[in-house]
This record gives sequence, structure tokens and C-alpha cells, in this order.
Amino acid sequence: MSPRDEVPGGLMRAIMRAMSPIIAVSRLSKTYASGLHALKNVDLEIRRGEIFALLGPNGAGKTTLISIICGIVNKSSGSVLVDAHDIVKDYRAARALIGLVPQELAVNAFEKVWGTVAYSRGVFGKPADRDLIARVLKDLSLYERKDSMIMTLSGGMKRRVMIAKALAHEPQILFLDEPTAGVDVELRKDMWQTVRALRAAGVTIILTTHYIEEAEEMADRIGIINKGEIILVEEKAELVRKLGRKQLALHLVGRLDAVPPQLAAYHLTLGADGTELIYHYDTRAERTGITRLLHDVSQAGIRFRDLHTTQSSLEDIFVDLVSERK
Repeated sequence: MSPRDEVPGGLMRAIMRAMSPIIAVSRLSKTYASGLHALKNVDLEIRRGEIFALLGPNGAGKTTLISIICGIVNKSSGSVLVDAHDIVKDYRAARALIGLVPQELAVNAFEKVWGTVAYSRGVFGKPADRDLIARVLKDLSLYERKDSMIMTLSGGMKRRVMIAKALAHEPQILFLDEPTAGVDVELRKDMWQTVRALRAAGVTIILTTHYIEEAEEMADRIGIINKGEIILVEEKAELVRKLGRKQLALHLVGRLDAVPPQLAAYHLTLGADGTELIYHYDTRAERTGITRLLHDVSQAGIRFRDLHTTQSSLEDIFVDLVSERK
């Protein structure tokens, strides 16, 4: 008897469900009537309970991909499963699992906070639940403004109302399209905390953002899309480890007009008007070459007063990847 045979059927189904992706996109393409190929055979799996950041330049296909998964835009070909529900054949079940916070602030200025959030729950056929609406508003620090008209709220609070509307029907998946666009730094950090709390409660978060530091701060995995194609999906830490580069800067005592010929093998660059030597090295390499470099710099008669290293950021990696495919 195999170990699998020893597990009760219900438990086995629960285990298999937990291991399966909550969103599975296969060979998804979208061509608009204008002839624009917005998506080209996209394959993507989103894990249950993760924060997944989708990055890409303007026009890369981020919004089209999200809109198709959420049932707003029709696909040209391919398939999308949301928790094993086909978004076309089983639209209602798939859509009920999803909450969407679009980039635009689509709220009625003359409605009150409580009413607009409660109405969103009713749209999905869910029974009224005052306790749940109150909890959502409290979690988003909106409860004290529950009787306020939307028009009286700040931009940051309006965006929180959008999140509350998306959460009102208790979705398992939350799409956040540029959630902190136009939000000040302090409120942005509050929003990050809110997203982490949602993930801790079991909600899967898919985030698109122009703020690279937002993805670096929050995401478990990063996906990069460019010209309608997914060019990379990777664990955030692994992405930085594999594609990151380190830079060693030597701050010189004097000024150099050019890198001495005997140091040419190191491919050094001059910075800070000739008072800084910069050396790039691979973080994955078994040896960095720094010890030999420092020895050869000394042999060349170059004196330095200080040195420091920096690691390439997620933004550096993103720019490099997109630039390579222009």
C-alpha cells in the first residue's frame, strides 16, 4: 500500500488543493481589433497564499493580463483557471473568488463609505453581514469614517475604500493594480502593512506596481512582463542572488586621468571626476578577484583612502532585463 492510499480521501483532496496553483494561465494570448498583440502565449502560475509582484514597463501587458483573469477583457486564445474554475466555462465561480482594486478611483463621490462597501458585497449575491463590513473597515482604518461621504475623504482613504469594496465579498485572491499610485510615502508604508495582514489571513495577493521598492519590500516572487511576454518568474531573493552584481568603489587619494594599462584586465571604470575606481564582480563567482585587484592597484602606485561595496537592487535588475529585450 502506498502512503497516498493511507491518507483519507478528503484530506488528500485538501492537500492536493493546497499544493495546486490558485491561478493557472496557459498559452494566453490577446490581440485587439487594432491589431495590437497585447499578450503572446503567456504561461504563469500563482501560488496559493503568496504575494506576487508583476512588473513591466508601460504597455507591457500587465493590465490586459489582469483584466482577462478578472473577466473584464475577453482572451483571444489560451486558458485561465482560478482555483480550478475556468474563467469562461465557470465564470461566476471564478469571479466570486477574486477581488480587484483597479488603478482608477472608481467610487461614487456622493455615497457614504459604509453603503458603498456593503453594496459591493451584495453585487456578488452575498447576504448582508454588518459584522464583516465593520471588520473590513476597521482593518483598513476606515471605521471612524463609515458615515462619511466619499467626496470628503483624502486620496489615500479613497484607495482604502477601493480595497474594502474588493474585500467585501470575502475573495481568496486580491488584485492590486498600482495600489499606492499618488499616495504619500507614509501612507504607502501603511498600505504595505495592510497587504501583509491580508496575506497572513490567507488571501493571495497579485500586485502590479511602478514602484520597484514596493515589490522589493513586499513580494515573495517577482514576474517580469515585457511586450506581452513573461520574460522571467523567480523568487525575489533568488532573483537578486542570480542576477545581482556587486560593485566595489575605491576612493582615491589623488585624481586619475585614465585607468592604468596594467589594470585593464579588471575592466575598471573611473568615477567622481577621476577620484574613484569602480570594479564590478559577480556575486555567484567562487572568487571575486578583490584581493588580487587591491594588490595590483598598490603595485600600480595608486593610493586609496576608503572603499565600499554595493549590491545591485531589484530596480537595476529590472532595467537590465527590459533593456536587453528592446
